[in-house]
Amino acid sequence: MENARPPWARRHVGPAWERWLATPPGEPRGGSGTRLPWLSTLVVTFLVTVGSGFAGHDQPDRVPLDSLGRALLVLGGALLLFRRRHPCTVALGTAATATAYLVAGYPYGPVFLLLALGAFSAVVAGHRKVAWWALGGVWASHVLVAHWLYRWLPPPHDGPAPWGEELLVTAWVVAVIALSELVRVRREQLAKAQAERAAAERRRADEERLRIARELHDVLAHSISVINVQAGVGLALLDSDPEQARSALTTIKGASKEALGEVRQVLDTLRTPGDAPRSPAPGLDRLPELTEQARSAGLTVDVTTEGAPAALPPGMDLAAFRIVQEALTNIVRHSGSRTARVLLRRTPGALEIRVDDDGPATAGAGEPGGGNGLIGMRERAAALGGTVEAGPRPDGGFRVRARIPLRGTGSPAGTGTAAATEASAGPGAPAGPGTPGQGPGADTVRPAATEEES
Repeated sequence: MENARPPWARRHVGPAWERWLATPPGEPRGGSGTRLPWLSTLVVTFLVTVGSGFAGHDQPDRVPLDSLGRALLVLGGALLLFRRRHPCTVALGTAATATAYLVAGYPYGPVFLLLALGAFSAVVAGHRKVAWWALGGVWASHVLVAHWLYRWLPPPHDGPAPWGEELLVTAWVVAVIALSELVRVRREQLAKAQAERAAAERRRADEERLRIARELHDVLAHSISVINVQAGVGLALLDSDPEQARSALTTIKGASKEALGEVRQVLDTLRTPGDAPRSPAPGLDRLPELTEQARSAGLTVDVTTEGAPAALPPGMDLAAFRIVQEALTNIVRHSGSRTARVLLRRTPGALEIRVDDDGPATAGAGEPGGGNGLIGMRERAAALGGTVEAGPRPDGGFRVRARIPLRGTGSPAGTGTAAATEASAGPGAPAGPGTPGQGPGADTVRPAATEEES
């Protein structure tokens, strides 16, 4: 996995040319904002100076390379030292140096490498017009010197250059511009791809954080609600009915043990990412256990199932269980009703869930900061392309209604499958791509009272 490698390894993977291209324009590839390309500049300056000397031996009609010519070559090489910090200045400076070199009549040859590198640095840094003006200025100067100004410039007794030579110079200029533009476009593409990968990694991290928060909220809110109710029963009956108090303490022990087990499963997966979970994710097969826990908290739950029974995908099974769990938890915490009705309806295209209570809301229903439970239900349903509606019923009480497509056809691209894969691995499995709660499957909510927010 890419993220499993240390940062230094991630920076040095891939072909060398791709690592070079991926460097943002204008920044040194050494990784430090103060470093200058000393080594490459020294190598280029040495090659240009020595190569120009050898080129002079084959051009007896040109002015022999002297101290002034070598000084111009060294000056052009020194300018390249700052090509990453000041690409415009370097492009114009190397163009001026090359023009002076050619006007002085020195031999043709590696001097054009200085001009090419200066223009190349300007183009890949985004200063295209400056590079074009620099190359165009040198080309125009060469035309003037070679065909009109040669009478007054060294070497003496020089004649006009053949026009065919200008075709070679023009082809060379076009080749430099084309190569520079190609590198610039490729570098922009790589930078965009890197930005998209970084955004995807941040999105996956955010989704995983939200998923774990939902799991912990659902587990702890339900278990602690049961514990809170049973603790109150135990304290009230400790003296008058010790046996009933003992039963309440037994329920507290069982609820706390179950909560610790599920929380440990989530934390174990965080410590050892990629490992298979030690226990399967909860599903609707645990609904009798859930209703028994609610019953121990004083809530009578009536479960009705409609439609042909069929196995659900793991992601849908987990989401359905958590939605029912959170709805019952809200009734235990925030409703004065001691009866809840759960309806599970399987249709050919969707699973419908409805949880009703007769209310009324208790005094603690409007506590500040509530609403995480309803948000979690909506996010779970939306990740599978479904919807959740929550609000007061016309005849009193409160209703939570969820609809989850069986095939995920209404979900945003990839979210339904990813959520199902995530849930099949258990509560601690890594989250797949996609943004919960967004896209065409986003839930719709009626004007909801705060009665059952948790």
